[in-house]
Amino acid sequence: MLSLDDVLPVIALALLAGLCGPAPGRRALFALPVAWLIGGVAGLLTGHSLAFPITSFSFLVLGALVAADLRLPPAMVTAITIILGLMHGFLNGAAFQQAGSDALLQLIGVMVTLFVLVALFAGLVVSLRQAWARIVVRVAGSWIAATGLLLLGWSLHKTA
Repeated sequence: MLSLDDVLPVIALALLAGLCGPAPGRRALFALPVAWLIGGVAGLLTGHSLAFPITSFSFLVLGALVAADLRLPPAMVTAITIILGLMHGFLNGAAFQQAGSDALLQLIGVMVTLFVLVALFAGLVVSLRQAWARIVVRVAGSWIAATGLLLLGWSLHKTA
């Protein structure tokens, strides 16, 4: 299963892809698990986790993009999807390597979970037609961005 550090950015990405339309939603649905697997294998091979607060920035950036309700081109949403998948996959792979568990099987389980999460959230947002419903999605994005800001401040406070 994914940790909350992985789930919230994935939900924010799915919300963003859904707000941008069906095509970015479909691209994110398939690109994210593949990018996560590639990043996870790279993390398994290196076994070193990054000290930089990547999860905080992914919360902050993706949440802000959802809150702003920008109509990004499908190629940009796909690029954001791949970057998120590679970064978080790398962190997962490194963590699995350090735990000494059956990492490849866990990465496959994560891929399936990602596929389901993106399908559910992006599909839900694409189907929304009322203006108030899009505002609810944007508010959710703002809360994710606020969580990222809080985590970033907390991680910087710990290192100082």
